[in-house]
Amino acid sequence: MTAVRPETPAQQATATSFPTGFVWGAATAAYQVEGAAAEDGRTPSIWDTFSHTPGKVLNGDTGDIAADHYHRYRDDVALMKDLGLKAYRFSVSWSRVQPTGRGPAVERGLDFYRRLTDELLEAGITPVATLYHWDLPQELEDAGGWPHRDTTDRFAEYADIMARALGDRVGVWTTLNEPWCSAFLGYGSGVHAPGRTDPAATLRAAHHLNLAHGKAVGALRAVLPSTAQTSITLNLHQVRPLTDAPEDAEAARRIDAVGNRIFTGPLLDGSYPADLIADTAHLVDWNDLVKDGDLAEISRPIDVLGVNYYSPTVVSQPAEGRGTTRNDGHGASDHSPWTGAGDVAFHLANDDLTAMNWAIDADGLHTLLTGLAKSHPGLALMVTENGAAFDDYVSPEGRVNDPQRIAYLRSHLDAVHRAVADGADVRGYFLWSLLDNFEWSYGYSKRFGAVYVDYSTQRRIPKASAHWYADVIRHNALPATGEHA
Repeated sequence: MTAVRPETPAQQATATSFPTGFVWGAATAAYQVEGAAAEDGRTPSIWDTFSHTPGKVLNGDTGDIAADHYHRYRDDVALMKDLGLKAYRFSVSWSRVQPTGRGPAVERGLDFYRRLTDELLEAGITPVATLYHWDLPQELEDAGGWPHRDTTDRFAEYADIMARALGDRVGVWTTLNEPWCSAFLGYGSGVHAPGRTDPAATLRAAHHLNLAHGKAVGALRAVLPSTAQTSITLNLHQVRPLTDAPEDAEAARRIDAVGNRIFTGPLLDGSYPADLIADTAHLVDWNDLVKDGDLAEISRPIDVLGVNYYSPTVVSQPAEGRGTTRNDGHGASDHSPWTGAGDVAFHLANDDLTAMNWAIDADGLHTLLTGLAKSHPGLALMVTENGAAFDDYVSPEGRVNDPQRIAYLRSHLDAVHRAVADGADVRGYFLWSLLDNFEWSYGYSKRFGAVYVDYSTQRRIPKASAHWYADVIRHNALPATGEHA
């Protein structure tokens, strides 16, 4: 199987081209695209429960049908092949495979992922499997969820099941996608499933997600061949103080602690930062939470770190007319997701916004990647999500023209190219997303896909950006400015 590992050193890129073997892909998540919510033994996840709870998701939308990828995966893989994708990053629905989160697997659930990976391999596309993209089996949440330590053992057992089922087909494994969202949006602000607003539970969940990652890496390594790669994907916040004032620098430090270093500290350095512990000591007893052996488990070596980036995070101390503590780009809530960070004001980096009201700033991605390369030399990186939502529509001619998305992708791919030239070992890029899909609490109101989905008919229409991206893949290079696919 072709591993996601291009040639090194990273500096092989020329003025416009990317390194030989650079991996070009697209990504999706199970609950956002699969549908078939109650088919073949699948039981509710926390997102099924959350989306069916009135008032939690815009327009009462759910992922019951989503993009119907469960039934249309062959057509979707054919689309991927037409676009020239080299890899497809998908997630596994835990409750489709293991309905109660414990015990034996449901073979009908595993069979879907076997069929999907076989289809990908036949099309020459490398499957990249993510074990967890936010859809905890509801029965495990009922038993305590991520704040409960037992969930880490359940996740390790699930990882073992998946490795034994797909280890002969999948050579690239990601344990968790964006554990910050799972912990801080799920248990802090409550804007994501399971919708809890408990600061102490948020921090316990963060530690147990870290621990679950480590245990899963151990379970995967015990089963997979030595050539297989393991990873985790983090939505690292590119945090900037609004001004040079010391109080704004202090706000940035606190956000960096609970937004980034609560994960990178134990994962990459083997310890939780002292300032994070001090900031949050009034909420949780870290000496009791972190047991002997936890940090060694969490810091098991990984082969690549996945990095998701959309927009920078600009912060300051609150002051009259200087932002609000809730305007942080993560949805409206009376409860801050920034557990332990105190009062912090959030600001837009500029006025060039996507449909999510996120500022477009490609330099933030360059800074993030080169910063990781500097702080952790030799760390292999993969941009596992990057993209933008815009108000796409089908023209009378049946086309979807999205020049804003093309401009967004061009600027961010240029940022990746510059990061590689500056020494960052970036080995690939996954566009978010392959398809328009269920955008969590925003329902179907936001379109991130390179492929337009008409939800009433499930018709797929590749957007202009999809054809542009296909041209980039074909040439392994950005087209000259003004040049179109």
